[in-house]
Amino acid sequence: MEIARAAARLFVTHGLRGTRAEDIAQAAGVAPRTFYRYFAAKEEAVAPLYAVGARRWTEAVRSAPEELGLPEALEHAVRHTLTPGGGVSAASWEWVRTLVRLAEASPALHRVWAETCLVAEGELAEVLAERLDNVAPGPGVRFAAAVVGAAVRVAVEEWAVGEGVGEGPVEAAVRNLEAVRGFLSGGLE
Repeated sequence: MEIARAAARLFVTHGLRGTRAEDIAQAAGVAPRTFYRYFAAKEEAVAPLYAVGARRWTEAVRSAPEELGLPEALEHAVRHTLTPGGGVSAASWEWVRTLVRLAEASPALHRVWAETCLVAEGELAEVLAERLDNVAPGPGVRFAAAVVGAAVRVAVEEWAVGEGVGEGPVEAAVRNLEAVRGFLSGGLE
């Protein structure tokens, strides 16, 4: 995780173009050879940070109060995970914002972000199946996870690039989840 943090720190302060894999290795206190043992490219170094956020989201859905219906549990999880200062420092949120913004501008970093989101979608499908009284995570549940994951991902991306002017990631995600609420209530429960 230290390599990931070093990469994020350098990407945020120097940008992607201004950061080499060797710079990341040096900042993390490892040899370049060690860096390349874990990552094929500098952009991949932040994947563990993206993954931590994704896991935090799926765990928040899993641990939402049982009495909440699925749409309410998802909103609860959004409020828990996307509120700056609520478990993640405001400074860390600015890093997230910058890393997501950089992913929008860099095909290599965007691939890392997209792969992390795809893995999170699979994990979310398992969590949704658990919340729906352990139904098999078949096509309907996987589709629901894709829709919900996209609703939250797009909200974070809009916030990161400033398209949701005056709106934070929570408000955008809740708005997006509201748009798919009927599908979630009628199609799965």
